[in-house]
Amino acid sequence: MRARPKLRGTSLDLHPALCPYRVTGLLVASLILKSSLCLLQREWTSRTQRLPVVSLPSSIKHSWTPYLCCWRTTSSLFLNELKKIQKVLSPDYPECLESQREDEEERRSREALVTITVNFLRRLKQEELADRLYCKHFPTVCQRNLKSTLKKKFQCVFEGIAKAGNPTLLNQIYTELYITEGRTAEVNEEHEVRQIETASRKPDRPETTIRQEDIFKASPGRDEPIRTVLTKGVAGIGKTVLTQKYSLDWAEDKANQDIQFIFPFTFRELNVLKEEKFSLVGLVHHFFTETKEAGICSFEDFQVVFIFDGLDECRPPLDFHKTTILTDPRKSTSVDVLLINLIRGKLLPSARLWITTRPAAANQIPPDCVCMVTEVRGFIDPQKEEYFRKRFRDEEQASRIISHIKTSRSLHIMCHIPVFCWITATVLEDVLETREGGQLPNTLTEMYIHFLVVQAKVKKVKYDGGAETDPHWSPESRKMMESLGKLAFVQLQKGNLIFYESDLTECGIDIRAASVYSGVFTQIFKEERGLYQDKVFCFIHLSVQEFLAALHVHLTFSNSGKNLLEQKQITSKRFSFLNQKESFHQSAVNKALQSPNGHLDLFLRFLLGLSLQTNQTLLRGLMTQTGSSWQTNQETVQYIKEKLSKNLSAEKSINLFHCLNELNDRSLVEEIQQSLRSGRLSTDKLSPAQWSALVFILLSSEEDLDVFDLKKYSSSEEALLRLLPVLKASNKALLSGCNLSDRSCEALSSVLSSQSSRLTELDLGNNNLQDSGVKLLSAGMKSQYCKLETLRLSGCNLSDRSCEALSSVLSSQSSRLTELDLGNNNLQDSGLKLLFSAVESPKCTLGILRVEPAGVRWLRPGLRKYSCQLTIDTNTVHTKLQLSDNNRKVTRVEEVQSYPDHPDRFDGFYQLLCRNGLTGRCYWEVEWRGNVYISVSYRSIRRKGDSRDCVFGNNDQSWSLSCSDDGPRYVRHNNRLTSISSSSSSSSSVSNRAAVYVDCPAGTLSFYRVSSDTLIHLHTFNTTFTQTLYPGFMVWSGSSVSLC
Repeated sequence: MRARPKLRGTSLDLHPALCPYRVTGLLVASLILKSSLCLLQREWTSRTQRLPVVSLPSSIKHSWTPYLCCWRTTSSLFLNELKKIQKVLSPDYPECLESQREDEEERRSREALVTITVNFLRRLKQEELADRLYCKHFPTVCQRNLKSTLKKKFQCVFEGIAKAGNPTLLNQIYTELYITEGRTAEVNEEHEVRQIETASRKPDRPETTIRQEDIFKASPGRDEPIRTVLTKGVAGIGKTVLTQKYSLDWAEDKANQDIQFIFPFTFRELNVLKEEKFSLVGLVHHFFTETKEAGICSFEDFQVVFIFDGLDECRPPLDFHKTTILTDPRKSTSVDVLLINLIRGKLLPSARLWITTRPAAANQIPPDCVCMVTEVRGFIDPQKEEYFRKRFRDEEQASRIISHIKTSRSLHIMCHIPVFCWITATVLEDVLETREGGQLPNTLTEMYIHFLVVQAKVKKVKYDGGAETDPHWSPESRKMMESLGKLAFVQLQKGNLIFYESDLTECGIDIRAASVYSGVFTQIFKEERGLYQDKVFCFIHLSVQEFLAALHVHLTFSNSGKNLLEQKQITSKRFSFLNQKESFHQSAVNKALQSPNGHLDLFLRFLLGLSLQTNQTLLRGLMTQTGSSWQTNQETVQYIKEKLSKNLSAEKSINLFHCLNELNDRSLVEEIQQSLRSGRLSTDKLSPAQWSALVFILLSSEEDLDVFDLKKYSSSEEALLRLLPVLKASNKALLSGCNLSDRSCEALSSVLSSQSSRLTELDLGNNNLQDSGVKLLSAGMKSQYCKLETLRLSGCNLSDRSCEALSSVLSSQSSRLTELDLGNNNLQDSGLKLLFSAVESPKCTLGILRVEPAGVRWLRPGLRKYSCQLTIDTNTVHTKLQLSDNNRKVTRVEEVQSYPDHPDRFDGFYQLLCRNGLTGRCYWEVEWRGNVYISVSYRSIRRKGDSRDCVFGNNDQSWSLSCSDDGPRYVRHNNRLTSISSSSSSSSSVSNRAAVYVDCPAGTLSFYRVSSDTLIHLHTFNTTFTQTLYPGFMVWSGSSVSLC
């Protein structure tokens, strides 16, 4: 039992530091005690009045003893709590909320006592003390209540749906998302599937990943605190769940306990209030009533986080240019003005803000208002597997599903989106259960049709009481789907993903009917209720809306012949339905290609996929007419292939290949794949459509695109221009000695300035770019999106005028160049002076600058500027090799030559080495007749014996090119043979002359065939040379080789 408090005269036994509160404490205590005694007196009077006036037994005399005990205990508790209250009110008490760890019963008692004390202090005119006690105690209560509310709101989720089905604990199914720190909040209006395809490729460098609980933590080397974070990500990628998890972890005391209040808003809710006026305090009170009940009217003294989810859904968009400044959080205005001033930091500058948006709306907020940009990339490959293994506990079933998704590029890419993973899981689960051993959906259209059928089946069984075997589509469900399809199409054209009552009315849907639709097709169309039951509707994902829009357009055309994509309808009866259908699909292709940002890409895929008979069979019952002409589909396929022959952007070409895939036509792709597998791909003979197919294959490949080597395909400007999308997706581009001109520089400049480019290293050495080319290249390098760190322009026929353009790049704010190679150019002193001046700029990031050798000699274009004179080492020549023409020609003969013995001489195979040790960059040409090996080798190669290990190219110390009278045949290193493409080796316009170029520091060795003044690239080895290289030759019977 607690000891009774000691009373000294009329004063409480309090700490001396609290003397200013002694009188107040006494008065409060007196009032409390007086109240308690009054209660006891009334109880005693009541009891004695009911008893006869007789002598009472001792048991009755003591019947009020419990009340005395209660009084004593209450007094003790009160005095102890009063001491705590006075401690809280002391000036040196820390400015933080009280601990939450007390027992619940004791906590409630304390709250009641604090309330009484605050009231007494106000009655005693001690307003300052009352306010201080109130502000230090009641936020604790408010925080606890707010956490309880957020916990109830966010602890359960309905995957993909909003209000039906079995709720799942968020902590149970949450899979960590891939969040990276971005660089800018630039707008990206490309279709989000395009953005996912770009993101699905390997990043250009290790990226800074961020855990959701650390979203406001500054990265290393960043001193200033982070106030505003903008997180962007495509629809369905997991932004909303991310903010919910952040709020839930705080509410469950798992993270960020330095934050005192988190207020999560959605723009969907805020849109409903666009006609009303609020103060910032009033807005918080409106959404979070706990703060109003606690009487908190100021948030300046607290650590507060505001979350605003879905900036892209804000109606109308925020206008930061025409908004009045507001600094008073108690002054009322429109919600958009409140938000703008909060984001600008005019209102509550101490608060932290977290805003999420789709990429297309990212630029609504000025860059100076955003401290950090992050991007949600969704699931990377390991996280996809983790999701499906969590969803399917059967290991064999999970593995089959994961394996199937990997075989379909479209499905694999889309599974970066968590919502699509849920759709896929829903469909595959049903297919595996109902079709044992059946084929799984391979295309997006198949997947979404199956998804729609699953939902129709659920409605039939769950809501209509039907059997699994009953037809899925009733007249009622058909009407629902037709209405939803119309809504999807009309709103897709407007770019709307969320719909209010006015949007529904415009499409002829009553809001009550919409509620019924959302209650039945819960996993397609959902209703969300804001405050005071305001209704907001949306499809569960943009792709579902696009699919239903395509279905609506398809059904309308099939049932009535009306093409919703054409403003002018064809009314002639002589125009056959098949011709109309052909025109229908072609108009859809044209409309999609006309879109500047590809917003109809996925819609087009679905629309064409719905034309297949196999897909229409799945929708039997929903479609009143089915049937598709194979001839019409082939016409569509041919039309798409014709479009691919035009000069389309890479993104549009790639989507057309996805469309061909939806139409089950893979002929173009398989043709190129077969050529690549056989090693017989001749890029000289590729049509534009085949070039597009090659780009599609390379970008869709699982292989690492880290290094792009143009010589693998063709050392030509046309090949570079055709393969620009592949270069853009690579980190390193090797373009040296590829016959490029300033025309290539213009294209490369556009790549460097593209926000999706990953290029960090670019080798353009030994191309005749000239000053005009460098000027064009510099324009792209000044872009804020340029990521280039290493640039090699050695031997590009440059003068001091190039230095002027490059120096402006080096001193610009956006430049990230750390290495620049300008060797073998005639830069002159004036050019060097400009460069050195730029290097001294505080903005310059350059670490390595190469400018030697420099001079007039290096203005000779191409690789010939590196020409070196070779001398045969006669001590290495085999005795059946005859030297002539001043030792410049070697011929294989049968007679043994009278060469002196020497340990360096080859005695097994008919080979020799040159005397010249190669350093730096070297180039030479030779002519041959018959069968010869043109080689480079380390001097340590084996010379004696007839082991094949002595032959050039059969070991790890030498590299060789095999040539015959028919031309170059193959290259070999370490006994690995690589064939030369027929287009490079069989042209009748070239001579039997070959060229060799070696860049020792860079580790490259290239072989060329010479045609007048043009070099035809044959092959390039990329390696690291560990010893000095020497030219060498092997000459077969009846053959010869001459140094040029």
